[in-house]
Amino acid sequence: MNSPEDVSYSVDTDASWWRQASVYQIYPRSFSDSNGDGLGDVRGITAKVPYLKALGIDAVWVSPFYPSALADGGYDVDNYRNVDPRLGTLADFDELAAALQTAGIRIVVDIVPNHSSDRHEWFQEALAAPKGSAARQRYIFRDGLGENGELPPSDWDSKFGGPAWERITETDGTPGQWYLHIFAKEQPDFNWDNAEVRGDFLRTLRFWSDRGVDGFRVDVAHALVKDLSEPLPSKAELPQEGTGVDGLPDGSHPFWDRDEVHSIYAHWRSVLNEYTPPRAAVAETWVHADRRSRYATPDGLGQAFNFDLLQADFDAEQFHAIIVKNLAEAASSGASSTWVLSNHDVVRHPTRYGLPQSGERRCRDWLLAGGPASGVDTELGLGRARAASLLMFALPGSAYLYQGEELGLQEVGDIAAGERQDPAFFRNPGVAIGRDGCRVPLPWTAEGPSFGFGEDGAHLPQPKWFANYAVDAQDKVMGSTLEMYREALRYRRLLRTEERLTWVSAGDSVLHFVRPNGWQSVTNFGTGPVELPEGIILLSSGPLTGSKLPASTTAWII
Repeated sequence: MNSPEDVSYSVDTDASWWRQASVYQIYPRSFSDSNGDGLGDVRGITAKVPYLKALGIDAVWVSPFYPSALADGGYDVDNYRNVDPRLGTLADFDELAAALQTAGIRIVVDIVPNHSSDRHEWFQEALAAPKGSAARQRYIFRDGLGENGELPPSDWDSKFGGPAWERITETDGTPGQWYLHIFAKEQPDFNWDNAEVRGDFLRTLRFWSDRGVDGFRVDVAHALVKDLSEPLPSKAELPQEGTGVDGLPDGSHPFWDRDEVHSIYAHWRSVLNEYTPPRAAVAETWVHADRRSRYATPDGLGQAFNFDLLQADFDAEQFHAIIVKNLAEAASSGASSTWVLSNHDVVRHPTRYGLPQSGERRCRDWLLAGGPASGVDTELGLGRARAASLLMFALPGSAYLYQGEELGLQEVGDIAAGERQDPAFFRNPGVAIGRDGCRVPLPWTAEGPSFGFGEDGAHLPQPKWFANYAVDAQDKVMGSTLEMYREALRYRRLLRTEERLTWVSAGDSVLHFVRPNGWQSVTNFGTGPVELPEGIILLSSGPLTGSKLPASTTAWII
């Protein structure tokens, strides 16, 4: 496990600010509510720019803020070049971009190219247009099977449960064609063989880039191109989504990770390179690890998310193998790696690490079985989460952190069914718990309405224990998770160096590596204390005992 890998990369320039950036993900509807309607908004983010600056991040990634019916938390987009009126206006967005720029923080926005909302003007035009029309060619419409087309074109399932095809009613009132939606039925898939679709997304990239956006996070980047050659196979005939441990796509599936998708991103890159510095992009790609680097090449998007740590247990051997593999993968593509432990789609890592087995999918099973009632060691989970985060911040590459993790927030597991919002929960009763537990609005104050989120409640229920995690309960409190994050991100900026590390042999339960400037990170994954190496302690994720590093603790040494 303690192998001597020593992987080198180029040194950062302004054009490659993203290579080792600390990027803070904001889920707008749950960040800060400026007008008291229970929903976070753009002005709420702008008001918190001083907080973000004090945190020490390099960039924010703002999840979808576009007009939307919220059938999927904003990832059902009505208009790609506007702001949801409940969240603000384009002028509000411009003020946010300017405020972030003044604070020295870059802005990355989500782009959702696989599907639109069913309220998008193009889809409404398609519903009103006849079969075979140009309007329908922008989406994926097919005749149904059976004597009268009453059966869907295939028996495929959507990712949110239920069939992947929805039948429309034609303008004359008769049952009509079916459209494909590999997510919610309110999210019809675009036809990326259509030149008009391709051209419109290039206009969207320019629209936001012209407004000062520094980069794009590309949602479901591996799903755009589909092989829908007829006859469509049945789901029993579909190739396995992948051959890896997690069953991830490997290029053989009709609509996941098709090779042809990379020609789309080559065109995107040509547009992104029109700007100085070039606009950055990072792909959300739940694909087989051996194919992920294809999205991260310099002539493609440039970077791709690596979710491997997010799916791992708190285990030294797993962490080491993941780090080694992903650094090598990044080097081979010319990109830098991305590290992430939490986001808006997964169980927060302090909760994952408080369970006997912390893999993301096992946590979903835990929540479904009763959540908090079935037990989670919150103290152990938080200690491990702090240790894992400090290790992550020491790695070469970009670090993505999700709003609230700097507070040590736990997953909210006991939201009543009537208060949930995630379509995955409603479309998969008894099978999926949904993602609402990590999307509960943030606690800014220990007291007051909605813990300071807004003046009149929050769109998802906040538990009473949120008071213990509030910003004002941790601000300037030595040893708090918030202060640890601030200190870690400050040192990360100061110590930023070549994208290179060297492993140091330290035993089976310890990960110890050194960056080129002598910055050392040591993490104890074991159950007992271990001896610390010599040097000056810069920071630790928990209290140290003399010259010993306790269990579930990371220390930085110089």
